Amino acid sequence: MTSIGTGYDLSNSVFSPDGRNFQVEYAVKAVENGGTAIGIRCKDGVVLAVEKLITSKLLKPGANKRIATVDRNVGIVSSGLVPDGRHFVSRARDEAASWRKTYKGPIPTSALANRLGGYVQAYTLYSSVRPFGVTSIVGGWDSEAELSVDGQVGSGPRVGAGGKAKDLKAGGPGLYMIEPSGLYWGYYGAATGKGRQAAKAELEKLDLPAGNLSLLDGVKEAARIIYVAHEEDKDFELEMTWISSLDGPTKGRHEEVPRELLEEAEKAAKAALEGEDEEEEEKAGEGEEMEE
Repeated sequence: MTSIGTGYDLSNSVFSPDGRNFQVEYAVKAVENGGTAIGIRCKDGVVLAVEKLITSKLLKPGANKRIATVDRNVGIVSSGLVPDGRHFVSRARDEAASWRKTYKGPIPTSALANRLGGYVQAYTLYSSVRPFGVTSIVGGWDSEAELSVDGQVGSGPRVGAGGKAKDLKAGGPGLYMIEPSGLYWGYYGAATGKGRQAAKAELEKLDLPAGNLSLLDGVKEAARIIYVAHEEDKDFELEMTWISSLDGPTKGRHEEVPRELLEEAEKAAKAALEGEDEEEEEKAGEGEEMEE
């Protein structure tokens, strides 16, 4: 079968003979042209980071945020079409507000990812709409102090409305990535955008499933990975947020990484890259000497 749409890409609600939805594939291409975004699930929190490409020297530093707070315990970073990402954040906030109104507590990260995945998937079913041109990474900390609330999925009517179940141990860090098709998975480390392949390779080296990476180390690694995945010919600004446990630096809230810590992480990332470049030059020089 041909890889070209040949008419089957004119409507969002039509499959090609080989079972492909070309409009969704085109949305994925839009994401691949966006800045690199990553999420790292640490043992005591979650780190979100994005490579914010500078398209004009007149842009105000720190403006046009790409990472947004949905509820106090959840944040979202997106790569792709910026307006689509902002609408997606608005929908996520509506879902979080609806959950809080019904269950008297913050929405769990997994429940938010489930609802957003269904919302995105609905935009792949009708010819009157187009798919979202963003892939979003949702990160949060589900606190055992907030769970369980009466009526929450899986908890049952243990306590009165708005109450908390005694001796219940639940929660922890959560990280999910939602694709333009509506597909979402839980991850220890996720990457999307133009430099996703290089970022994924670096994330795999961290052995995140072992659960040994601390939140502070996660900040340093996130900065390093963004710099590794970045194309050197374009200026960018690093934006980073984190969510810790209740006894951590953010007290379970989604907040921006402090400027001092972010600058320290960027400095270490640049130093690590310079060291790698020097090693490559030395190896290249040794290879030339051996050839002679």
